[in-house]
Amino acid sequence: MAIAIVLSGGSGSRMNSDVAKQYMLLKGKEILYYSLKTFQDSDRISDIILVARPEDMDYCKSNIVEKYGFTKVKRIVAGGKERYNSVYNGLCAIEEISTDIKNEVVMIHDGARPFVTNSMIEQSIENVIFGSACTVGVPVKDTIKIVCEINGEIYSKETPDRNTLYQIQTPQTFRYELIRLGYEKMLEDTKHNITDDTMIVEQYMGQDCKVIMGSYENIKITTPEDLDFAEKIVEKFL
Repeated sequence: MAIAIVLSGGSGSRMNSDVAKQYMLLKGKEILYYSLKTFQDSDRISDIILVARPEDMDYCKSNIVEKYGFTKVKRIVAGGKERYNSVYNGLCAIEEISTDIKNEVVMIHDGARPFVTNSMIEQSIENVIFGSACTVGVPVKDTIKIVCEINGEIYSKETPDRNTLYQIQTPQTFRYELIRLGYEKMLEDTKHNITDDTMIVEQYMGQDCKVIMGSYENIKITTPEDLDFAEKIVEKFL
């Protein structure tokens, strides 16, 4: 069993919308609904902590959690300035609901990824039970370039071997004590540049992270084009 932290703190800036992306409608339901429904229905998830912008907490409670009967959502907590602040707030909330904190497994997921599957959840948890950290991801399809800027122009500098490159997604799953301690170390470092949770355990705990196959449909909706693609994917989940 695991506790899921679902992040719902984004805005609609890149969607050119006044509505935060995770609350935009996808086939009549909020984008956030789909991932919460998958976690709610999973036998491997005991509880859900939903992290939202402070101004959205009441909306989430009445229009998402209560409206759809998401009984596993045990806490709605305020997010922070950056994503990592929001994750840490969610991690702290686990202590309020866990009965076995030392053996707890935590799964961190972006609420703007509506197409997480039960298979991803189960495989991630199984890998953490026999390890410490796991993430889903997919091999990159395109050639990737490392670039540099010279006199305001962008130039290709190096081409990594595509066979060694994966596009990392969420959920990302960890033993609670590992990710909590890693976050505490990171927050003491004023020069960090953290963009996802696996970086925490890699850089601050010296821990490799198992990568298992995600899905090219496990997209994060950030632009209008993503929403158009999601409209085509969602039919498979209904």
